[in-house]
Amino acid sequence: MEKKLLSIVVPAYNEQESLPLFYNAIIEIEQKLNNVDIELLIIDDGSKDNTLSVIKELKKKDSRVHYVSFSRNFGKEAGIFAGLKHSKGDYVVMMDADLQDPPALLPEMLKYLESGEYQCVATRRVDRKGEPPIRSWFARKFYRLMNKISDADIVDGARDYQMMTRKVVEAILSMGEYNRFSKGIFGWVGFKRKWLEFENTERIAGETKWSFWKLFIYAIDGIVAFSTAPLTMVSLLGLIMCMVAFLFIIVIIIRTLVFGDPTNGWPSMVCIILLVSGIQLSCLGIIGQYMAKTYLETKHRPIYIIGETDEEQE
Repeated sequence: MEKKLLSIVVPAYNEQESLPLFYNAIIEIEQKLNNVDIELLIIDDGSKDNTLSVIKELKKKDSRVHYVSFSRNFGKEAGIFAGLKHSKGDYVVMMDADLQDPPALLPEMLKYLESGEYQCVATRRVDRKGEPPIRSWFARKFYRLMNKISDADIVDGARDYQMMTRKVVEAILSMGEYNRFSKGIFGWVGFKRKWLEFENTERIAGETKWSFWKLFIYAIDGIVAFSTAPLTMVSLLGLIMCMVAFLFIIVIIIRTLVFGDPTNGWPSMVCIILLVSGIQLSCLGIIGQYMAKTYLETKHRPIYIIGETDEEQE
């Protein structure tokens, strides 16, 4: 019986130190993956260090290593999409190069898929050891908010580290939107999913590419991509403000006619104007986010541009 192929997809940006260690870890666990052959597909996301050179050295050493190198940095979402698109395996697993996604889970993930009971095996961290407390608090609130305002199934602590069948991969690739939020897409496509939990581990080498600001922007992208709740909230806020303003007008008229109390007090008026103006600008900003995403989608720009691949070198 012919063995099935497992594609290990690794988006990498400035991971020259991590990749050799990651490769060694995969080779060590490979002997426990008895029922499949493997291919290691590394997506170089326009790295500025020697990541591409390291990948080429791995390719010389092991023909099962393949790579796609972008013409510039397009971001991890583009790397994930490219990895899924260029993978050839019957099963595909997404992993980070920094070994924060434990390779030791691969045999168990494969076992669940081979059983036929599940089409996807996903992972989540049960703790956030090593992360700043403020960042962890915002992350937990984000996951809770997303599950309330969207129809995407996003579990707290969920990682991009998951193994899926080819059918799931094709479903994800069919969602060809330019503004991608993979955690939401993985949950939105459905299919029966098994969750595996593990404790958080530190990076094996290098530095994280995710600052608090980048994570905040990523969270905004996720909300805009999978929920229209902010637009509904803006509409309700506008209605509430109109009702409050109408009540204030009635109060002022009654005070003037009944009590002869003239309307005065410019400081309070200035505060009210600033408050209402701030609310208006915030609402315009929310609407602008949706318009901006729509604008980018209508351009139909490619999600990534390939600089070179190992297939061109063969």
